Amino acid sequence: MSNIVETIREDILEAIENDKLILPTLPEVALKVRDIAEDENSAIADLVNVISTDTALSARLIRVCNSPLFRGSRAIENLNMAVSRLGMAYTSNLAMGLAMEQMFQATSDMIDKRLRATWQTSTEVAGICHVLAQQYTRLKPDQATLAGLVHQIGVLPVLRYVEDQDIQVSSMMLDKIIELLHPRIGAAILKRWDFPAELMIVPMEYQNFQREVPEADYADLVTLATLQLVSGSDHPLSELDRTTVTAYGRLGLDPNTDMNEEEDLTAQMEAAMALLQ
Repeated sequence: MSNIVETIREDILEAIENDKLILPTLPEVALKVRDIAEDENSAIADLVNVISTDTALSARLIRVCNSPLFRGSRAIENLNMAVSRLGMAYTSNLAMGLAMEQMFQATSDMIDKRLRATWQTSTEVAGICHVLAQQYTRLKPDQATLAGLVHQIGVLPVLRYVEDQDIQVSSMMLDKIIELLHPRIGAAILKRWDFPAELMIVPMEYQNFQREVPEADYADLVTLATLQLVSGSDHPLSELDRTTVTAYGRLGLDPNTDMNEEEDLTAQMEAAMALLQ
């Protein structure tokens, strides 16, 4: 490992140990949405009131509701109808996830580009997770979507740190730093945000391809969604021998099946990915 990579790695790890690393905070609308969803005395109207303060978020939830993934017999025209159709839990998880997009922006061009690319990957993985959860598991599609959206949340502080310190590194070195650090930082962020344990483990576990757990979980979904996304590309993970990936067995899927060849599934995945972008 080159000196600069090692130095940055040590600096960031030391900052984590001493609670000095500035971890991102959840956007205010996301926090309010979560509070309402967790309060058993709250009603759909409370959720609608909070979300309606964010016009972009409201529009997206209505769009989600009218998509092929959820389409009912009648078109959804307003936020009240959208929240009623999706339900409180689903709406809150989706709203929280989509509100995070505003965090993936920066002032310097190189960092901004990378943050946006990270968010793009996260939305694609989230879309695939949604469909896999719905088709193959009893796991909740809304939690699966959120798992996909946060699986690389640890990239944020690393890129912010590089930007704030004005560190000049090559793109390849930056990749290396991110790869080394994002899982651990991601877990720390989700812990700080009080995410449920089943989501908190996702950043650390989704690339642990031989993990042994009793039953399929959200990290498994993110694992398969990640492999699905890079399938057929020049990404190093596309070379991975999928028969060694234990998550396939837990989800009852054949590692040799190309999901891209199943038209229905592909259409659903594309619909789910498009929604989140």
